[in-house]
Amino acid sequence: LQRDAKGQYLFDLLCHHLNLLEKDYFGIRFVDPDKQRHWLEFTKSVVKQMRAQPPFTMCFRVKFYPTDPAALKEEITRYLVFLQIKRDLYHGRLLCKTSDAALLAAHILQAEIGDYDPGKHPEGYSSKFQFFPKHSEKLERKIAEIHKTELSGQTPATSELNFLRKAQTLETYGVDPHPCKDVSGNAAFLAFTPFGFVVLQGNKRVHFIKWNEVTKMKFEGKTFYLYVSQKEEKKIVLTYFAPTPEACKHLWKCGIENQAFYKLEKSSQVRTVSSSNLFFKGSRFRYSGRVAKEVMESSAKIKREPPEIHRAGLVPSRSCPSITHGPRLSSVPRTRRRAVHISIMEG
Repeated sequence: LQRDAKGQYLFDLLCHHLNLLEKDYFGIRFVDPDKQRHWLEFTKSVVKQMRAQPPFTMCFRVKFYPTDPAALKEEITRYLVFLQIKRDLYHGRLLCKTSDAALLAAHILQAEIGDYDPGKHPEGYSSKFQFFPKHSEKLERKIAEIHKTELSGQTPATSELNFLRKAQTLETYGVDPHPCKDVSGNAAFLAFTPFGFVVLQGNKRVHFIKWNEVTKMKFEGKTFYLYVSQKEEKKIVLTYFAPTPEACKHLWKCGIENQAFYKLEKSSQVRTVSSSNLFFKGSRFRYSGRVAKEVMESSAKIKREPPEIHRAGLVPSRSCPSITHGPRLSSVPRTRRRAVHISIMEG
């Protein structure tokens, strides 16, 4: 990269490498030396956003989860979203009841190893894969049973599509959790989904607010405020406390971007937003991309031969927060994680 290269250049470079056209759902994330997560801003210089020294390590991942992943135009896009949700399942961000968990895991098995073959898949074969932070032998048996009896003949693309269809029905689909505390000091996770704002405590969703009910988001220091207007002119303010001011600002920016992407009809409606009141100095931020409706309209116009997909197992990452935590089994196949190393050139 040239020293003054902006985030958009790097993102376009990656999407070209992946042969990805429906790229608006994705982004580049990095973690600063203080362990704070950030989305790379496309309108700003890559180098100026990084507080660490090169080489820089970044993650390409889903930023805006499709409202209906089955409606994505290209298989390559669905595959990349499948990988992300598979990762969410592994890290405990996609919560579900046991029967749903077994079905999702069986679809992953079918997509990755194909039809059940007694010659290749001995008793207990499903235990060699870890789909969740922790699971029981009973669940492993249920996964294997579904894989053997219900999914035979499904191609990887079909299994991935069925996986996505099931995942999108779950309450925590699209959740990228931000750890916080409520006004009583209880731990909570705040998250933004295609359908609205959610708050999770333990394994339960305690708040769900649709995007059209959110009237304002702001932050002051470590305090995040969500202003909500519901039926019968009922107005409430939800208050949460992030671990640091930097984490609170990141939460606020994610909220502004998600609401703009999912709620607005067109990107020309996007406005610069201030983090605090008119008379107080605060952060100003503007979402710079297209909105979901525009992305869908653009995707419908794609006409090309479907690109070849090189499927591979996903390498779990330990850097992303999860809602639940559990032991990892030593039998999980591990491969070397590849980092993106960026060389900065003068001039």
